[in-house]
Order: sequence, then C-alpha cells, then structure tokens
Amino acid sequence: MEQLTTPADPPGGLAGEEAKRAGLRKMKLVALSFLLGAFVIFLLASWAQSQGWPAWVGYVRAAAEAGMVGALADWFAVTALFRHPLGIKIPHTAIIPNKKDALGKSLGEFVGSNFLSEAVIRDKLRRVGISARLGGWLAQPENAERVTSEVATVLRGAVTVLRDDDVQAVVEQAVARRLLDRPWGPPLGRLLASVFADGAHHKLVDLLCDRGYEWVRDNHTSMLRVVSDRAPSWSPKFVDEMLADKVYGEVLSFAWAIKTDVNHPMRLALDKFLVEFAQDLQTDPKTMERAEQVKQQVIEHQEVQKLIGSAWATAKGMLLTAAEDPSSELRKRVRDGLLTLGDKLVSDDALRTKVDGWVEGAAAYVVLNYSNEITTIITDTVERWDAAETAQKIELQVGRDLQFIRINGTVVGALAGLLIYTLAQLLF
Repeated sequence: MEQLTTPADPPGGLAGEEAKRAGLRKMKLVALSFLLGAFVIFLLASWAQSQGWPAWVGYVRAAAEAGMVGALADWFAVTALFRHPLGIKIPHTAIIPNKKDALGKSLGEFVGSNFLSEAVIRDKLRRVGISARLGGWLAQPENAERVTSEVATVLRGAVTVLRDDDVQAVVEQAVARRLLDRPWGPPLGRLLASVFADGAHHKLVDLLCDRGYEWVRDNHTSMLRVVSDRAPSWSPKFVDEMLADKVYGEVLSFAWAIKTDVNHPMRLALDKFLVEFAQDLQTDPKTMERAEQVKQQVIEHQEVQKLIGSAWATAKGMLLTAAEDPSSELRKRVRDGLLTLGDKLVSDDALRTKVDGWVEGAAAYVVLNYSNEITTIITDTVERWDAAETAQKIELQVGRDLQFIRINGTVVGALAGLLIYTLAQLLF
C-alpha cells in the first residue's frame, strides 16, 4: 500500500504522532468512564427504587438513564465519522472513508471559492506590503550577501547541469541565424557614413600613407627589379636601371606627397570613394548583394565557426569563476544592486507601489487562470490517499477533541433527562 502523506501528518514526526495517539486513547477512556459511571448509577438507582427508597432515587435514575442514552448516541455519532460502529455496516456510517473523494472535492471547491479569489488575494497582498518588507530585508548587507550567495549557487548548478554540446549548438544556431537573417549592407553603410562624416577615419588613412611611404622607401631594390623584369629584352641594361631609378623616384615622391599633404588629390579621392561606398552599401542593390556574399563567406569560414562554437565554453568558464569567487565583480555588482533595490523599495513610494502592483497582478493572473489546477492538487491528492488510513490520520488529529462530544453528551443527556423527569412529576 502506498505510503500516505497527508496534511494531517504531525509536524513533530513519529514522537508527536505517538503522543497524539496516547492522548486519544486517554480521552476515549475518560469518555467511556462517563458512560460506565452513568450505567453504574442507573443500576444502583434502579435497585434502590425497587427496594422502596425515597422518591429522589427516581430523579437520579432518570438522569443516569438519559446520560447513558446521550453517551451512546454521541459515541455512535463520533465513531460513525471514521468507521462502522461495532463493525456493523449501518447506512451513512464510516463517512470519512466512504466520502473521502467527495470531501476532497468539496475542500478543493471551498478553498477555490474562499481563498483563491482575486479580491481575497489582492486584499491580502495589499495588507502584507510585500515590497516594503522585501526592501527592508534586502537593505541589510547580510541579507543581500545571502541572496547573492544563493543566486551564485543556483547559477553554478544551472551552468553545471546544462550539457555543453546542447548549449553550444543553441548558441551557434542563434548567433549564426541572427547574423544571417539581418543584412549587413545598410547598417554597415550607416556606421561607415557616421565615421567618415566625423573624420575619424583620417588617422587610419594617415597610418596607411605612412606605411606606404615607408614600404616604397625601404624597397628600392624590389622596385628596380620589377621595372627591369618588365623591360624589353633588347633594351640595354643601363637604360633599364636609369628608367627604374626614375620610376622609383617618382613613386617615392608621390608617396611622400600623399603622406605630408592632407589635401592631396589622392586623399580627397579616397574620402570621396569611401563616402560613396558607404552610401552604396545603403542604397545600391549590387553593392548590398556583394556585402551579403562577403557576409556568407565570413560566417562560413572555419576560424569564425570555431570562434562561435567556443563562445559557450568561454562564457561558462567566466560564469563559474565569477560565481565561485565572493570578491568577483559579478557578485559585487549583484550584491550592490540588491542593496540599492532594498533602499529604493524602502524610500521610494512610487517604486513600492509599482512593485506591489506587479505582485498583485501576477498573483491575480495565476488565480484567475490556474485556480482550477491549484484546487485539483487537493482533490487529486485526497483521491490517492488510502481510505482507512486517511480516517485513522484524521481521527488521530481531531479524535481527542471529539471525545469531549461524548463527555458532553453524557452530562447534557443526564441534565436533560433530569429536567424531563422533573417536569413529568410536576405535571402529572
């Protein structure tokens, strides 16, 4: 049989359950002693009455007789809740075992109607003042540190549990899709246009001009060899050398002019070309198509794919290191953010009202859309309980108090019987 776990299980565990069982047995003996006492008094009074004792014995006998009836009736009522009295299957007895599912359904409906209503939830949350309490709690440094540690623990657990291959595949797919889905031409053109308009590219142009001049200056031999190799075979060698020197000098002078003159026509032409290129990236279909082709080649490149694939491994290592180090920048920022949030929730009425509204709205949404599912937890749980064990558990929790019904039935029955017998004597 499935182990029954019910809300009736005592919080004190086995020791508490044994104590309640002992208390129940004791109260049953007390209630039974009242019944036996009434029975003994009834027998003695009946004997005394048969022996001709004074009239007051009749009053005692009537009280004892009514007390027995009341005790038996209440014993039957209390016992019928949990089992069949004396094992006799009388209709409408063993109510809890037989009506367990119906009681669970009624309990679920009662909870749903009276506790899981939007008005009740909103009123309760409004009176509790969650944001103010949370703010006061978070404003304490030790509490902020505690939350930070818990967040770090959850983060470490989540990162550790995730399979690297699965996460890496998701990252690769997400990054690649995002890069592929969005065209590069227009945004790149707008970026370049902004850079060119501000003149931020001039330093790069200066660097290229400097390096170009230095290369020409330092490669005299290479320049001569290029000119000589392209000269006609019938041309004299000294003519080739003179021509190569002339070409080299002109190239060196041209490179120097570009390097030193910021308004050189070549520089101005380059600026014009760059501006037009930035505009073409935004408006010219052919240029934009070429940009997409370049994008595809870049993304499909082996090194780029390797870089995207290693993104998760890098991020994972950084997260684990930051989460484990109490002095890391990540934990420090989380801790400072929690302290700041706590202070604002305490001092900022507008923020506190907004947060309370969010909490109330979220709770109301859950209640309005999932109250049936919540109450189903009650009904389904009760349905899974074993009927006999459920009755035993409930009796263990409330049976001791129910024995007072038997005791009161004995006392009240005796008083009622005495009153009725007295009225009868007075009237007849």
